[in-house]
Parts: sequence; structure tokens; C-alpha cells
Amino acid sequence: MGLKKLAAKLAEYNERLERGAASKIEADHVRQVLEKLRRKEASLLADVTQAEDEFARTRLERKLGIARDQIARAQWLLGEIS
Repeated sequence: MGLKKLAAKLAEYNERLERGAASKIEADHVRQVLEKLRRKEASLLADVTQAEDEFARTRLERKLGIARDQIARAQWLLGEIS
């Protein structure tokens, strides 16, 4: 999901929040998720360096890329709600 789609989802969330159909996203919750994502990134990076099989290394690098994308999105969301 690109940042444009994420922005659209955030706008939809804000509309639901105004109607009372959603609970407010707290910055602390986003920070907790961000910390978990950073720990996962570190773990995957360690796994990539230790992987001996090329297939496993490729799979782990793909997971690492996804984790980094999620970190960027969480940082963006934190900026939007702060």
C-alpha cells in the first residue's frame, strides 16, 4: 500500500472518528508498534547476515524490505496524528 492509499485510509478513519464509529489512535500505540517493527527489522537483518542459503537470504531480504516499508508508514502516521 502506497502512501497515497494510506492517506486515503487515514482520511476515512478521521471521518469515522468524527461520527463516533472509531476509537482514537493514540501516538503511544503507534510508538509501541514502531518499536516492535524496529526490533523485527534488527532481527531480520541479523538473520540475513547469517543465512547460508541464497533462497533463504532472498526471502529474508524481501521480509526486511516489507518491515522497512511498515516502519516508514508508522513514522508517517505518527507525524500525522501528533
